[in-house]
Amino acid sequence: MIACVGETLEERDSGDARMVISLQVAAIREETGAPDRLVLAYEPVWAIGTGRTATPELAQEMHAFIKSLLDRPVLYGGSVKPENAAELLVQPDVDGALVGGASLEIDSFVAICEAAARSRS
Repeated sequence: MIACVGETLEERDSGDARMVISLQVAAIREETGAPDRLVLAYEPVWAIGTGRTATPELAQEMHAFIKSLLDRPVLYGGSVKPENAAELLVQPDVDGALVGGASLEIDSFVAICEAAARSRS
């Protein structure tokens, strides 16, 4: 099971991102009991389908925060593409990618998969 969490741009800009994520993770824990097969995905709403992506540093910060709330693997989603996959996937708390639109183009998806393989070697 994959459960996504993320904040809007307004929530991020107002400094409420951590509170929003905390509430979302708490709701997921309450509903699922955090089963062994649960994987979380940090997918900032402001990055979905916009072409905007969290910086690697922001992704790392949010992934570490999410893992401090619930010890589960955390994927990054939010405009993952070949141009940014490698720098996102080498972050220590980013456990993988939740690929959206780029998965519909075989060359893009293959490039992201290759970046993922390199980041784990």
